[in-house]
Amino acid sequence: MISPMKHTCHWNGPNSHQLGRLVLGIIFCLSAFLPANAQKKHVRLPECLPEVSGLAIVSPDSLWWHNDSGAGPVLYCTDRQGNLLKEMPLTTARNEDWEDLARDAQGRIYIGDCGNNRNQRKNLRIYIFDPLIGLADSILFHYPDQDAFPPPPSACNFDMEGFFFFQDSLHLFSKNRLGAGNYYTKHYVIPSKPGIYTAQLRDSMLLPKRVVTGAAVSPDGKTVALLSYFFKISLGFIPKSRTTVFMLSGFPGTDFTKGQVRKKRIPHGFRPSQFEAIDFTPDGNLIIASEKTPVYPNKFKVVRMERM
Repeated sequence: MISPMKHTCHWNGPNSHQLGRLVLGIIFCLSAFLPANAQKKHVRLPECLPEVSGLAIVSPDSLWWHNDSGAGPVLYCTDRQGNLLKEMPLTTARNEDWEDLARDAQGRIYIGDCGNNRNQRKNLRIYIFDPLIGLADSILFHYPDQDAFPPPPSACNFDMEGFFFFQDSLHLFSKNRLGAGNYYTKHYVIPSKPGIYTAQLRDSMLLPKRVVTGAAVSPDGKTVALLSYFFKISLGFIPKSRTTVFMLSGFPGTDFTKGQVRKKRIPHGFRPSQFEAIDFTPDGNLIIASEKTPVYPNKFKVVRMERM
């Protein structure tokens, strides 16, 4: 009887340790070819920014932030990875209710002290800050259509949490009252130079069940982003929130509300969040940031325009 031939396989490849090093090497090499902002889409903010409410991106690694009302008049600068680079106290300013930041082509930053939750303020102000020389001057303004301080709850649409600089002017978008309001945001315009002004009411638009918490314009001036949210209590004790970015494009001149509208829901699971800061990155994507809540950390995330 002829016994069957036995075949013995010999493994001449790398052992498990060599294979592990090989895999790590491949991952490292691949990551080197990825853009820096693709490696970290969710970034924790420093503890000094628990109520982050405004953002102005001056350069890829120069992100300027501030806290909401109740905090000091301080600007914070981080890099793209969320590392704190600088704290800039503005000792001659007051943070009554800072709500947003804007920047112009010269690098000046506009600080919107125009939060108005109770719709009763008569001292609305936008500070002008130059990173090279500090606080430069300020803009005082009021609304042409407000004659009661405060107006009835259904007419309380004079809170302002989003604005941006465009073509030598500041464009402001009102935050309507959740529940009592009609979910229209009003577009106002004021000059970007120091002075006392009556804001020009340009137009309004309906954002169904959303109120505006931030605004930004793209580097090419062709797209406006309105950050918005909705909040309610379900079953008497469960907080729920929804965040949406409305994208306006194809508008004539600066009549932004007459453009085409797209919207992007921002997922954040079952944890209620409060996104209030937004700006475009130099490459045309968006960064949005949330305040710290009992169940959601203060962090920012990248929203990629090609996925909208």
